Amino acid sequence: MALPFFYTENLSPAGAVLALDEATARHITQVLRMKKGDRLRLTDGKGKKLTATIHEQQKKGCSVFVEDELNVPVQQPRVTIAISLLKNASRFEWFLEKATETGVSSIIPLICERTERTHFRMERMKNILVSAMLQSQQCWLPELPEPVRFKEWISRADGVNKYIAHCLDTVKTGLSGAAGFTGDKVVCIGPEGDFTPAEIDTALQHRFTPVSLGNTRLRTETAGIAAAILLRMQ
Repeated sequence: MALPFFYTENLSPAGAVLALDEATARHITQVLRMKKGDRLRLTDGKGKKLTATIHEQQKKGCSVFVEDELNVPVQQPRVTIAISLLKNASRFEWFLEKATETGVSSIIPLICERTERTHFRMERMKNILVSAMLQSQQCWLPELPEPVRFKEWISRADGVNKYIAHCLDTVKTGLSGAAGFTGDKVVCIGPEGDFTPAEIDTALQHRFTPVSLGNTRLRTETAGIAAAILLRMQ
């Protein structure tokens, strides 16, 4: 049976005693009822994974003895999904959860011409990423910057392979054909109502390749997950 897995921003090296933050300590002692001597795993979301043993317990605190430390390499290729915020916040949160489970490296929340909602609760969104990372037993937390306007982001987006998925009836290649390409990959997904023609033209000017995700029209969050899975394939 897998050891319980927790996230903490600050880790200590093997052989040290690490005091956990109050929220994590409370979950360990009050929710899971773990005791002194029980073993667990910790990650900082930046590739480190520790195996530790509960050292001391208090009502609102808990410290662990770090047994060993492992550096987990980042998954390759690195995949970035730049996706419009959604009017329905719960649908965007669902996307964040599932995209994290697939192992994407970065999620860029976009504000496009047709984006209807721009409110963004960073702390809540990060908590969703952390939960999904732990549930899927990963040690890399996706990067999640503050929302950025499409025109600002597109001009500085980098990556060996850059794609834009849109619904206009123009010549496009299937994104599934990009799975075997080497190097980092980035794809942008538009809002309900799609990107505007001007936004698509701007992307093409910055060497984004127009792609299709299939023969059906997908919701924004579904398109984001489909793209993530296709680009994560080796």
